[in-house]
Amino acid sequence: MGSKLRTYFLTGLVVFAPISITVYLIWAAIDGIDDLVRRILPPAYNPETYLPFSIPGLGVVIAIVFLTMLGALAANFLGRSLIGLGERVVNRMPIVRGIYTTLKQIIETVTARNARTFREVVLVEYPRPGLWAIAFVASPTKGEVGEKVAPDSVSVFLPTTPNPTSGFLLFVPRKDCVFLDMGVEEAVKYVISAGLVSSPARLSPAAPPVRSSSDGPP
Repeated sequence: MGSKLRTYFLTGLVVFAPISITVYLIWAAIDGIDDLVRRILPPAYNPETYLPFSIPGLGVVIAIVFLTMLGALAANFLGRSLIGLGERVVNRMPIVRGIYTTLKQIIETVTARNARTFREVVLVEYPRPGLWAIAFVASPTKGEVGEKVAPDSVSVFLPTTPNPTSGFLLFVPRKDCVFLDMGVEEAVKYVISAGLVSSPARLSPAAPPVRSSSDGPP
């Protein structure tokens, strides 16, 4: 009886924990956006000012509408002219210029429709030969760094466990990378779970099945 109750408890925990954590994270994100928009939006334009209750998700809707309108404005000639004027002003500010330019390049690279960023998962020897770590290929190494390091090198991002948003930028010769068939999402799960959640091995279609001597003739 005790073992069955323990099994039921663990099964319920496995079912409840992912759902509850996911709902909590989504709710926390929505609540954070709502709170930010509520602080920025003038009370006269905030519907909650005239209502006796708050509307969950209102800030998210307002943010989506605002970003859509901003994108529409930036797509026409007047918007591009205003953005160009603002960027020229920012480019004259030494510290702000570097931060703005870097963030803009990162966001444009990540949101580009045809971007190949982080599409390939590799194994690299880190922190010493004989030890392997999962990394993501960012792009071929270019610029001055590409000229100084070995030819045909790639820039890879090596995430840390269990927080894959932090990590190291490494420049590795392509020949020293072991390219994997797993997707980026599978690799991220592998990193976050510290190796507890892994994808099954994928055999190459060209590789024949391994036969033991006890199998007899084909």
